[in-house]
Amino acid sequence: MTIERNAGAARDGIAIVANDKVLSWLLPFLESYRATNAVTPLYLIPFDDDMTQTRRAADIYGAILVTDEMHELDALARRLYPLFPHHRRRLRKLQALTLPLDRVIYLDVDTILFRDFRGVFEQLEAGKTDFIIASTSDEYVYNKKREENDFLRHATLFNDGFFLTSRTILSLDNFLEVIERDEKLFHSVRKRGMLFAQPLVNFVVHRLMLKVRSLSECLPNASDESFYKALSVSFRRDGPVDYRGHEIYFAHWAGAVSKPHRRVFDSAWLDYSRRAAARLGL
Repeated sequence: MTIERNAGAARDGIAIVANDKVLSWLLPFLESYRATNAVTPLYLIPFDDDMTQTRRAADIYGAILVTDEMHELDALARRLYPLFPHHRRRLRKLQALTLPLDRVIYLDVDTILFRDFRGVFEQLEAGKTDFIIASTSDEYVYNKKREENDFLRHATLFNDGFFLTSRTILSLDNFLEVIERDEKLFHSVRKRGMLFAQPLVNFVVHRLMLKVRSLSECLPNASDESFYKALSVSFRRDGPVDYRGHEIYFAHWAGAVSKPHRRVFDSAWLDYSRRAAARLGL
């Protein structure tokens, strides 16, 4: 895959976390990436060492396999979640903040892409738009003690399955520093129930008072819709739109308990899945 860049242009990239266990989700994602965003470098962060087929897929699709040591990040995960050795690896998404990029979009792998993100990267502006999200998540971040803290009371709570930021705005060191200072407070306000990265990412973003904006606030014709159970979605030749005719950039199967079958975005996912399987000879 050849990636063309303008001299002096910001280095942009997309990051995901995957392993062989989620191969059936990874392949449609990669095929959709190839169809819509192949000009933007894609970084694949290993969830663990179960990577045989994932390595092969990364090579075929031109993704950059991240081989950096993650001792510091994994130590943070152990510190915060000592009883959940498998699930705490979800914090590996934070490795996206260490990549050699000026601006990075992180996406959960149970996603397919519909539109080119190059215009989205341009919306990031330190001090004004520090952290771009796609959807809010009022129920899966904090408990009722949120209301006891001024910096959380009116904060925008978000789904961390998509975010755009810069390592010059939000770094892994910021996470380490905030937890070193405020770990007790974090544990007192975070929502339990097998939630790991999402409360942490929200807490650090809110503790640093970063300016959070949604896709629709940054791009007038962008939609914040991405949920796989979305209603009133129409498909045009250039991709799906919401009930207002605003452009949907991706679909995310957050919380799905089964593979796509009959919902609005599922036929697109199934089509990408078939194409990927053919490409890999599966």
